This record gives sequence, structure tokens and C-alpha cells, in this order.
Amino acid sequence: MINNYYRSVVVCIVLLQYQSALAQIPPDYKGKPFRDSVYARGAQMIPGRVELALYDLGGEGVAYHDVTAENEGAKLNHTQGHWRPGVPEYIAFFRENEAVDISYTKDWADFNHPNKVDPAVNQLYIGWESDSEWTNYTVYVNKPGKYRIITVYGYQDNHSELWLNGKKATTLLLPENTGNWHYWTQATVGEITFPVAGLNLLTLKYNKGSNLAYLDFLLTEPR
Repeated sequence: MINNYYRSVVVCIVLLQYQSALAQIPPDYKGKPFRDSVYARGAQMIPGRVELALYDLGGEGVAYHDVTAENEGAKLNHTQGHWRPGVPEYIAFFRENEAVDISYTKDWADFNHPNKVDPAVNQLYIGWESDSEWTNYTVYVNKPGKYRIITVYGYQDNHSELWLNGKKATTLLLPENTGNWHYWTQATVGEITFPVAGLNLLTLKYNKGSNLAYLDFLLTEPR
């Protein structure tokens, strides 16, 4: 009898924790964290790095909005000279059947000149940006609090915003015009507060102006 009582208590606690973890995400959201045969970890973790190419599964109007139907990066990488020697097909044509425009850093485009901060070799990034496009990310926040947002980007400010669970949370400012889509630098671009731990939905809304690789979230003021 006592064992059954404690078992029930444990089950209730687990259910409450699970419901709390889901409570922040809008209940009508149909997207799911990205995963495939290579990347199986699911929701990206905060504190940590959110890779922008790993936007949610769910398709146009759910996980993302893109003004062109093709993945312009994958399309380009099928042309001569853009699928670089030794680069895996998985990287060169990442998510090529979806509309978000993704490519990767290349020797002759991104590393044949000095960068203020080099991106990683074969770093996936979102490019070919157009006004009013967006991507969704189901993330798991381990520690609530205020975070500094740092990114590596190429070119100029794209007037992007981060929305948290359906509400605008912050404006991102890319402070320096690097002069070219493939001249890269690193900068702190904003701050955001996550009030509650657990699963949260981040929406990156962006416009024409830059190549964006990832967002790093650095905890500065724990709650």
C-alpha cells in the first residue's frame, strides 16, 4: 500500500515536470525539434549554441517561412565548383528538399582572405535571406535567466528579431558591415531573458542582409 502511494507520488511529480516543460510552447504549434539519421539529439540546449540550419521539422508555414520554394544553397552546390572536394554530401546538400536557403563555408569563398573571426570549416549557415523570412527552433533551456547572444555572421545588419513562445523578446543588431557576404566576424548582437526552464520555442525573424551561422547563448544573470 505504501509502495503504491509513493509510486503514485513519483508519477505525479514526473507528469507535472513534463507539463511544466511543455507549458511555454504555444499549444497549437505543430513543429518538432530537428533530428535525422546523423543528428539525433533533438532540441538544442541553452546555455549553448543554436545552429540555425537545425530549424524545426514541420515545413513551410509551421517550422519556417521562405519566399522561394527551393533551397538556393543546395541548388548552387549542385553546380560546378561548389561541391568542394572532401565535403560530405550531407553537408553540401543539407535539407535540400526544404525551402530554407542553406550552404556551408568554402575554401575559395570564405577562407581565401582574412576574416576578423573565422567560422568553422564546413560551417552550415542560412543565406539568400529575404525580407519577412523566419525559422523556428524548439530549444531546451536548462537554466532560466538573462543571456547574452553572440553570433558569427557575414556582411551587414539584417534587422532580425528573436521571438520567444510567440512574443517578441529582443531585436538583434549586427553591428559591423563586413563588406561582403563571405567576410566573417563575431559580435554580441543582443540579450534575451528566458523566464522558465524546459522546452521553449524560439523564432528567428530576419530580412535581407547577411549570412548567419548560429546563435550562442551565454548565461549572464541566473534566476
